[in-house]
Amino acid sequence: MSPSTADVRLLTGSDVRDLVQRLGVRPTKALGQNFVTDPGTVRRIVRAAAVTPGEVVVEVGPGLGSLTLGLLDAGARVIAVEVDPVLAGALPETVAVQAPGSGADLTVLTMDALDPAELPADPVKLVSNLPYNVAVPVLLTFLERFPSLREVLVMVQSEVADRLAAPPGSRTYGVPSAKVAWYASAGRAGSIGRSVFWPAPNVDSALVRLVRRDPPPTTATREQVFEVIDAAFAQRRKMLRSALAPWAGTTARAEQVLRRAGIEPTLRGERVDITGFAAIAAAGAGLGSTGERAAQGAEESR
Repeated sequence: MSPSTADVRLLTGSDVRDLVQRLGVRPTKALGQNFVTDPGTVRRIVRAAAVTPGEVVVEVGPGLGSLTLGLLDAGARVIAVEVDPVLAGALPETVAVQAPGSGADLTVLTMDALDPAELPADPVKLVSNLPYNVAVPVLLTFLERFPSLREVLVMVQSEVADRLAAPPGSRTYGVPSAKVAWYASAGRAGSIGRSVFWPAPNVDSALVRLVRRDPPPTTATREQVFEVIDAAFAQRRKMLRSALAPWAGTTARAEQVLRRAGIEPTLRGERVDITGFAAIAAAGAGLGSTGERAAQGAEESR
């Protein structure tokens, strides 16, 4: 049974520093370790995630447990995925001290979130303070691996939040925007200042909310669509007929595919939404693999 609010004591700045000292942890940029020290920010994130009692929530990078305690306080069943074995080993003890009686609602998995093994239960939400350096690949990995995820609320670098939530046509729209749009609708859910972390990062943070939706109807696979997205933004200032030439084999073949898909060849990738990329992938699927198209293009150019 989940503890009551009165039973849970969220971590403060002094708690975080005491834990770091006791564990001998040195926060590293490589692992994106910036620990939340403000209970008010934790409560704000949990409220924004609309966590309800009994929901299975996966948290990537729980660190010292600041957000974990807030999720447990809301009654969630938390699956915490932590790559640092020291932090993973200490988390159950921290929960036992700060939230007595809630240990049964916590499962800690020591593993790399970029290569997650099977989880003990199907999560319905992902709520995390994601390490800045791996935020986008972690999101894409979990959306792909765990179709049970219906909603996501993550704290990421503000610039990353802008990219994830960017609509087609904006200057920040790119590969992350388009690939996330395959799985979900995305939008910013608030800003987070630097002062709520220890150590304080050199950048501001923001909350991003994703709500799962069906991919656009297409005969192309996700892999084929993502291949087109990567090619379209590899040289983002080029028109699509030129940017997709390496993928299609030649510029002429790229233009042929684009017209078949109903996409103007002179557009740039930043103007195309996920439905358009899916149409391009489907139109090009009949032309064989990238290698086959390149070989055919080379043959045609002789």
